[in-house]
Amino acid sequence: MIRPDPSAASGRPVVAAFDFDGTLTRRDTLAPFLRRACGTWPVVRAAIAARRARGRDAFKVALVGKLFGGWPAERLESMGRAHVPTLLAALRPTSLERLDWHRRRGHAVVIVSASLGAYLRPLADRLELDGALAVELVADAGGTLTGEVVGGVNNRGPEKVARLKGWLAARFGPGTEVELWAYGDSSGDAELLAIADHPTWVGRRAPRAGRTYAAVTSAASARRRRP
Repeated sequence: MIRPDPSAASGRPVVAAFDFDGTLTRRDTLAPFLRRACGTWPVVRAAIAARRARGRDAFKVALVGKLFGGWPAERLESMGRAHVPTLLAALRPTSLERLDWHRRRGHAVVIVSASLGAYLRPLADRLELDGALAVELVADAGGTLTGEVVGGVNNRGPEKVARLKGWLAARFGPGTEVELWAYGDSSGDAELLAIADHPTWVGRRAPRAGRTYAAVTSAASARRRRP
């Protein structure tokens, strides 16, 4: 039996924001997709060419730009859609349970990730989520990828917060206060979890501070078993 959501009484919309790699999945998904889409040696060559970029985020932006610049945007989108079954197989069972916990209570659920929107958007549609905020590549008027990413930066750290706030304003209206649940597994999620009413760290790599995914899932299961 699903009990009424106590947060609903506050009148605030309830939102659950999930990191993807390592949080919803058991492993990284970007590198396998790059190899599948481009081939191993092109990825290696692009990584060597991008290594002059300073910092992890700049390297990531340079890498995807070198790999996909000049591609028809629809080619990348098609490969992203074809990659969805592989992503479904990589999801943690406990993650699916937690997504369902939020959906059944009518919460808005969104992925906020540094992986590519080309495959996270169709995955979000398959899982009946409300959105996927990810790394998106710029296309010119003719539908060709320019090699740049939207916003010019990786969707990690403070950028996750900025992207989520923009999405919330577009969905609920500027200035609307929401009750935020956030889930992450790495330092790139720290800023996102810091603004959440209910932050939850996932997996072994997560910082020790805050609630763990296992703890919050166990608590939810216990509540469901109560008469």
